[in-house]
Amino acid sequence: MSRSRLEELESAGLDPLSPELLVSLVWLVLDTVPVGEAELKAARRRAMLVLASGGDPHRDLDLDAVAVERLAEELDSPERRTALRAGLGALDADGLENVASARQTLVSEPGLAWRIYALALLADELAEE
Repeated sequence: MSRSRLEELESAGLDPLSPELLVSLVWLVLDTVPVGEAELKAARRRAMLVLASGGDPHRDLDLDAVAVERLAEELDSPERRTALRAGLGALDADGLENVASARQTLVSEPGLAWRIYALALLADELAEE
């Protein structure tokens, strides 16, 4: 992971508990979670259908969105949560106060980190459309 991206996040001055910073950190480690391409594609497709059934699929996502919850549940496993935690723990946040604090929040709250993982996957899918 490039230290420069973490430094950019730090220089943005985001609060350590801001959704923008938390999602950005999880987004940086998405690839550390082992999910097969076919499984991920199918799960994302189902989540997008849930999102679309609630109205505009391009509206802002939040942690409490049904599509986020469903995707998080569908992909959840102890091994994947462990991989996410390891990926977050490997981020070099030394000397980056806000990034380090946000990373610690995610590592110490695995349920929150997992929901943010699902949100980041959906946001990534929306960005590709």
